[in-house]
Amino acid sequence: MSALDGGAASDGHAGATVSGSRWDDDPDLGDIVVGESTLQARVAELGAELTVDYQGRPPLLVGVLKGAFVFMSDLARAIGLPVEVDVMAVASYGSATTTSGVVRIVKDLDSDLTDRHVLVVEDIVDSGLTLSYLRRSLLARQPASLEVCALLVKEGRQRAKLDLRYVGFRIPPDFVVGYGLDVAERYRNVPDIRVYQGPVDVE
Repeated sequence: MSALDGGAASDGHAGATVSGSRWDDDPDLGDIVVGESTLQARVAELGAELTVDYQGRPPLLVGVLKGAFVFMSDLARAIGLPVEVDVMAVASYGSATTTSGVVRIVKDLDSDLTDRHVLVVEDIVDSGLTLSYLRRSLLARQPASLEVCALLVKEGRQRAKLDLRYVGFRIPPDFVVGYGLDVAERYRNVPDIRVYQGPVDVE
C-alpha cells in the first residue's frame, strides 16, 4: 500500500501519507485517508485558530465518547489558552455503519453549561443526525455560545443541516478507523485514518 504525503489543504480536504507500520500488514485495513503527519499538522492549525477565536473567553471542550478522545487530547494541548474538558457518551440506534438519528445520552456532562463557551469536539460527522440532536440538547442548557469542531466530515452523507465552524478534513464516504475511531473497539490506536475493509457486524 502506498499513498502520497500531503499537507492539510486550506479548505480542509485530507491528504494521505506514506506510513510504514505494523498496521500495513492488516488485511482489514485499506488505504490511508489521512496520514499521521497530516493529522498533527491540521490539529496544530485548528488549535491556533481556536486560540485566536477564544481569546478572553476560555472554552469548555465537550468530547463525544469514545471516538473523539484522541482528537480532543491533541486539540486541547494545541490551544494556547486555559481550557476545561468534559465528556459525554451517546448511543445511536441503527446498524454498525449507519445511524437512524434516534439518540439517547448514555453518559451526561458533569459541568453546568450556563453562560459557558462550549466547543463540542467530534471525531466524525456522517449523516449529522446525532450531532443535530446533541446541539439541540446542549443549547437547551443555555451556554453563552456553542460551536462544533469536527475532525472528519464525510462528503455527501449529511441528512441534517449543520453549521460546522471548525472542520479538520472532508473525506469520501468510506468507513474509516484509526486515531480514536473504531470497529468493535478495535483500531482506535492506529495513528492515522484508514479505510476499513473487513467484516462488520450489523446485528
